[in-house]
Amino acid sequence: MMNTLSMTIRSKKLGVLIQDARLASHKRQEECAKAIGVPVETFEAYEYGEQSPSLPELEVLAYFLNVPLEHFWGSKAISEDRSLEMHLDLEQLIGLRKRMIGALIRQARLQSDLSLEEVASGVGMSPEQLEAGEMGEAELPLPVLEVIGSLVDQPIEGFMDQHGPVGNWSSQQRAMQEFMRLPEDLRVFVSRPINRPYLELAHRLSEMSVDKLRSIGEGILEITL
Repeated sequence: MMNTLSMTIRSKKLGVLIQDARLASHKRQEECAKAIGVPVETFEAYEYGEQSPSLPELEVLAYFLNVPLEHFWGSKAISEDRSLEMHLDLEQLIGLRKRMIGALIRQARLQSDLSLEEVASGVGMSPEQLEAGEMGEAELPLPVLEVIGSLVDQPIEGFMDQHGPVGNWSSQQRAMQEFMRLPEDLRVFVSRPINRPYLELAHRLSEMSVDKLRSIGEGILEITL
């Protein structure tokens, strides 16, 4: 009887976690059902806790929703971590980014000692159009921005979001890609909590100057000799 009750509670909790992961990933029930190969009605039953998916189905669902599989054994809603993303005004973000890029263009242009007329001529637009772009009031197509960047000695990467929502997301994606390029034995080593002190030590050492490292090395030699 207790096993039946605990399984029922587990199914209900799992359903809540599945729904939370789906909503946080902005997916529809139909998309998720198709991804794991079940009817929509079955997937709905999974979310209501009336039925439960198999482990392979859950693994594929986690992959499809881009969430850690461990989420389905936890108690924390993904929506708590993605609250900023869920409430992000994308239209407002685009407007803000246009103004930031415009300011970067103007800064780079002035540092290069170029006038509005000179840069505008280089990209085939009027000074008024370029000024509107610098003010964030006009669209600057990517090819145009790339040419402007070459004229003011600013690579396109210099205009990309660095610390905003998109920038943080991009940094996480790059970090994950770099991690996956490591040999498997190193990935296993990094993933083990017990090895965290060694990683923190390596990080501190990497930030030290050559002279400081040499001094530490010489001190170790004195102790061991």
